[in-house]
Amino acid sequence: MTKKLDWQKLLAPMVLFLLYAFFSIRGNNFFSIDALVNILNASYFIGFMAIGVTFVIITGGIDLSLGTTMMCGALLGGWAYNTWGWPMWLCLLLAVSIATFIGLINGLLIAYLSLPPFIATLGAQMMGMGAGAIVTRVMTMRYPPIGTPEGLFKNIFYRTGNDFFLPSFPIGAVWLALAFGIAWVLLNRTKFGRYTFALGSNYEAARLSGIRTRRWLALVYMLCGFFCGLAGIFYSAVYTTIIPHSGNGLELLAIAGVVIGGTSMRGGSGSLTGTIIGVFVMSVLRQGLMNLGLQGHWQTFFTGVVVIGAVLIDQYRVKRSEQVRRI
Repeated sequence: MTKKLDWQKLLAPMVLFLLYAFFSIRGNNFFSIDALVNILNASYFIGFMAIGVTFVIITGGIDLSLGTTMMCGALLGGWAYNTWGWPMWLCLLLAVSIATFIGLINGLLIAYLSLPPFIATLGAQMMGMGAGAIVTRVMTMRYPPIGTPEGLFKNIFYRTGNDFFLPSFPIGAVWLALAFGIAWVLLNRTKFGRYTFALGSNYEAARLSGIRTRRWLALVYMLCGFFCGLAGIFYSAVYTTIIPHSGNGLELLAIAGVVIGGTSMRGGSGSLTGTIIGVFVMSVLRQGLMNLGLQGHWQTFFTGVVVIGAVLIDQYRVKRSEQVRRI
């Protein structure tokens, strides 16, 4: 049983290593510092969303509003900066607060009104996408570039400039590692994490044992919204331009990373370490296919293949564990 568990844990790192090795051999200068930085840049916002939705999937739920929640927060933060003249720190705080609020709304609808997570978050997805466009009047929001006083936030969240201790250092990777560490402790060393696993393992048993299941479930979705807000900050820092009606579909990249990392869609089990590895699998795959000159639809196709493979492996693992219990 231990060997099977170790194999399951090693599967995602093996896929990541094989993909990186393949693209390094077949790609054009893929094994380089510049390519590695591009992989990191493409991982920041996906990584933050994936960390948040890992908690949700462990409870047995799903959140389809990740991408539009992230973009809605970033859009309204950009609107406050460009239209109201707010200082950048306050705009970023607004972006995170809006995303956290959307996550709380999801949690209340699911936990207290008993809406299916698919329906509740699908509705939030459309509402978030529409709200951002309504407030900004369908205008593109632009964050200040590096080199301007307000553009200093890009040096803090994206990459350092020449006036920092290391020129062009991908500082976003440090923030992602910090967020991962905090989330790991929260999931594995606190009551919040224990209850998260309990909700996914057997919701009714958790309720009968005295856990205030509805409150904790709402907090899980609220936490997911918070991480979406952080993702919006890093998306804004990397790409600068935020377009209304965008973000739809980005949630699939985060969910795919979680599934590839070994978190079961049935709930009750999951790993943030696996999630981060799955996010990098997605980033290496997308950057590698782009490096080979394949167009976006090929990237989408192969991403789907990897996700289906990960789900099939998870189903096989669950069936094997059920067979062992019967024996």
